[in-house]
Amino acid sequence: MLREYLRAHTNPPVFVISGIVAVGFVLWGVLAPGHMSAVAGSANSFVTTYFEWLYIIAATFFLIFVVVLMLSRYGAVKLGPPDSTPEYSNLAWFAMLFTAGMGIGLVFYAVSEPITHFTSPPTGQPGTAEAAQNAMSYTFFHWGLHPWAIYIVLGLSLGYFAFRRGLPLRPSAALYPLLGDRINGWVGNLVDVLAVFGTLFGLATSLGIGGQQVGAGVSALFGLTNTTTLQVLLVLGITTIAVVSVMLGIDKGIRRLSLANLWLAFGLMLFVFFAGPSLDLLNTIAANVGHYLQNLAGLSLQTFPGDSVAQEWQASWTLFYWGWWISWSPFVGMFIARISYGRTIRAFIVGTLLAPVGASMVWLTIFGNSALQLLLGDPNNPLADATSESALFVMLNQLTVPGVVTLVASVVAILVVVLFFATSSDSGSLVVDILTNGGDPHPRWQQRLFWAVLEGVIAAVLLLAGGAAGGEALGALQTASIVAGLPFCVVLLFLCWGLVRGLRTERLPAVASLPPEPLTELRRSTQRRSPWLRSRGKY
Repeated sequence: MLREYLRAHTNPPVFVISGIVAVGFVLWGVLAPGHMSAVAGSANSFVTTYFEWLYIIAATFFLIFVVVLMLSRYGAVKLGPPDSTPEYSNLAWFAMLFTAGMGIGLVFYAVSEPITHFTSPPTGQPGTAEAAQNAMSYTFFHWGLHPWAIYIVLGLSLGYFAFRRGLPLRPSAALYPLLGDRINGWVGNLVDVLAVFGTLFGLATSLGIGGQQVGAGVSALFGLTNTTTLQVLLVLGITTIAVVSVMLGIDKGIRRLSLANLWLAFGLMLFVFFAGPSLDLLNTIAANVGHYLQNLAGLSLQTFPGDSVAQEWQASWTLFYWGWWISWSPFVGMFIARISYGRTIRAFIVGTLLAPVGASMVWLTIFGNSALQLLLGDPNNPLADATSESALFVMLNQLTVPGVVTLVASVVAILVVVLFFATSSDSGSLVVDILTNGGDPHPRWQQRLFWAVLEGVIAAVLLLAGGAAGGEALGALQTASIVAGLPFCVVLLFLCWGLVRGLRTERLPAVASLPPEPLTELRRSTQRRSPWLRSRGKY
């Protein structure tokens, strides 16, 4: 019975291997969290020491790659047949891209990251106006063009080969020009397994960060101590909300939560804007964008040779982010591919690279510069000593509005993080299940339930491991992202190669460039596993 179920609804090697190793990781963390944290720390040290150059060069290469592709003649190629049209209007598409870009991390770091770079910059004098400007440039760098270029590489590869070439919606299928029919063998399965683990650990990092921030909000409102135990309980509790969303389905669950979250986040941003230095913030948005673009080349390839303090900063921030974005790329990449059927490559890159980045820059300026203004006015402001998870609430408490309004804003902030948590977990479970079922975008709810629960448990285990090691739990989450991103960074580089080889045949008839027999077999497999593609009349 179990064997028949696995054959009918999963890609057995990928599902079984991913499930066993993920459950084994959870057991390791529960039974020996200190040992797991020590091993992860050693792995993290190895990666940041010997592969810093790979992360820095690869992330910059991905940005250059997508910009060149956008400007090339291949920009007119559609993600679908030549006569295909987009499924969603431009407004709906941009709204979904904006929602995808506004994750838990953006709420967590919008205040805390600029403050950290302001008080402890990698170079230069801290606490000055110049340090404040540089702090926003570093923050824009980490949340700007580079992460979305990483997402585009995977999303574009998936969309092109799935919608135009009729291959399964899985990362290994995008390597068909390099591997041929071996994408159905162990090499392809290994790529998909790496994508599963990248997604699980990237999401676990986001969920763990969300648990820390909700804990800080609860502590600020009710006076509770924000301990690791409280954070773990909150992670498990909010995972329950995600499970309910899974049971309700996409339309009744994830869609409604996403819309509610979008409006709450927008309302919170407007509140901070009007309660803070509004006019200064309008001027600062343009200044921040200009300074970021002027220094983009230098930031992109900076490794601080010979400066151990700056290199430690880079390992804690830039390398953590690049590993996190790469780990999360299967999740976000598959999502943006799924909603971009029928769009040209040029429209896909322009919209995906600019729309969410623009929204993120506005968000970061409103929250980050509001906090920096308080610190510039008073170096002893409580924000200087605030923890990363509590910084947002410390800032909200200092806005010049009645106390009850601040209380409501703090509650809304907690709700925003909770809903980001739930929607990320639900969407993530969908993506992981697609990765493990062979590319069917309509997986069974039981499997999504399994992955949603496992994501929450992994986040809880990472928090426990950080606490058991005697340090900040965030360190365990950062370690997981950096280490998990390394192997998939190599996969993304090969995806670029495979995409170029596929696009170079576009002057030929639609799919004549690929060997007919293996493609026919792959289409049979895709047809069996992908009712959504069949509904588009592609077979």
